[in-house]
Amino acid sequence: MSSMVSRPQAAESAVAQAHFAALLQFETDCYDVQHAISNQRQDFVLLDVRGESAYQAGHLPKALSLPHLRISAQSLAAYPADSLFVVYCAGPHCNGADKAAFKLAQLGRPVKKMLGGVTGWLDEGFALEH
Repeated sequence: MSSMVSRPQAAESAVAQAHFAALLQFETDCYDVQHAISNQRQDFVLLDVRGESAYQAGHLPKALSLPHLRISAQSLAAYPADSLFVVYCAGPHCNGADKAAFKLAQLGRPVKKMLGGVTGWLDEGFALEH
């Protein structure tokens, strides 16, 4: 008897590779962001897209505050067109990062969402700055 896990059948290898390769184009995780920051390899602009009061209460190191409602061509004008933006919000219960990523993509900007947001960052044992 098969389980709910094995029904439906797993994708063929080539299909699975394409799917997971595509996900990595859209997402990154807390560990990879922290590793880049702590090893002076930050080649992206880290945006905290929560409200200003949430940012002031604690944010990721090197993160800039740009609430998703304020993302516009004007607010991004200082960044070269090929700048990669990594966005995060409060956590899995919040879709602010999705809204921000969508808006950045609409503006033709490269973007990835950091999975987990602040909740994931703290779950990894990383500290926030104030």
